[in-house]
Amino acid sequence: MKAIGLSSYGGPQVLHVVDLPEPHAGPGQVRVQVRAAGVNPADVMLRDGSLTDWYRDVEPPFIPGMDVAGTIDEIADDVRPMEGESLSLGTDVIGIVDNHGRHGGYSEYVVLPAESVTRKPAGTTFPQAASFLMNALTARCALDALGLAPGSTLVVTGAAGAVGGFTVQLAASEGLHVIAVASQSDEELLRSYDAEAVVPRGDRVLQQIVDLAPAGVDAVVDTAMLHDRIAPAVRDEGQIAVFRFWASAPGRGITVHPVNVRTRATDHAAIAGLREQIQSGLLTPRVAAALPADQAAKAHSMVEEGGLRGRVVLTFPPTTLGSTG
Repeated sequence: MKAIGLSSYGGPQVLHVVDLPEPHAGPGQVRVQVRAAGVNPADVMLRDGSLTDWYRDVEPPFIPGMDVAGTIDEIADDVRPMEGESLSLGTDVIGIVDNHGRHGGYSEYVVLPAESVTRKPAGTTFPQAASFLMNALTARCALDALGLAPGSTLVVTGAAGAVGGFTVQLAASEGLHVIAVASQSDEELLRSYDAEAVVPRGDRVLQQIVDLAPAGVDAVVDTAMLHDRIAPAVRDEGQIAVFRFWASAPGRGITVHPVNVRTRATDHAAIAGLREQIQSGLLTPRVAAALPADQAAKAHSMVEEGGLRGRVVLTFPPTTLGSTG
């Protein structure tokens, strides 16, 4: 099969079409013919060498990609219906790929545990369906780690980004008072997500949050990695969810929760629940751009440049990939 990968770390230009053995579904697995794959920051980290230690024992080429949408074309005999869902040949699905080395979603086919797959949300295109799962599941992980009671106050940094936006929508739907930190130009969007207050990012973020919550907020979901700059806004014994390694300890009894979406890659109940929330309109998929898979280098450049509101998605027609030319 054809895939998009890299044989050495570097800039977007290292991505190219590669040939790999066609995978087949083993026990407990389904094979998905990929029609779209989301481009996430984790993919950029794989490509630029930030995750070198993870792939030290894996032979290149490396294939990025953790979000896919496509159609089941192989299914193991032992795969049984899960609660509220039966997967079969020809079912359009979405899935999260806990990729390691050569098994990422930038591929014509990907094999996944059946638990990592759920039906494509009704009414979505393949690019829309491939744009949300990893990010929404990351938001779900953060909120579950915090375990806040309704009525608690939560700050979300980077609130207009993919993970931040889903965090705002989920938190507001669960009765939390959400203070969103984002660009002032995103206020209308975040108000539509039911954020109660929007604080413009910049030098006065901390003071503006303290003005809104003088006793301190109950927790922060820190997608913007403000770390020490946002910790003073949290009350004593409060909590912070973080997504990259943070060497400092905020003190004052504040609990820091490192969040890793891979720990929930086979949590079918959570994955199916997010699909239902997309279908119901509670969560909003956002596609910044959909590009043919052989333009993966351009897609990575767009992600690195930043400022996107939504995910860049690679599309795979049901034909063989051509040359990157």
